[in-house]
Amino acid sequence: MSRYRDIGQKRDSKGIRYYRTNIYPDIPRSENDTYVITQAEDRYDRLALQYYSDASLWWVISNANPEYINGSLYPPEGIQLRIPGDILQVLSSYKRENQ
Repeated sequence: MSRYRDIGQKRDSKGIRYYRTNIYPDIPRSENDTYVITQAEDRYDRLALQYYSDASLWWVISNANPEYINGSLYPPEGIQLRIPGDILQVLSSYKRENQ
């Protein structure tokens, strides 16, 4: 699911189109979460492809681990990342927040 597909747009007085700001839901911990220790070649999009079969869901893993956001698709090596297990709940919350 593209995180931009359902985001509303608006136009300013000159007709320039803008997307609204995305609102990301809190992702509560769950007993269905998976934890991994990162390696040098790991990237958020590759992890999303591995666990969700969809690389575009990289933002779910990134948002579930805000302490490691460093402006890069590469999480720090050797840390424990949480991979949210309830992906449908996360996507539902995201859609609800951005209607």
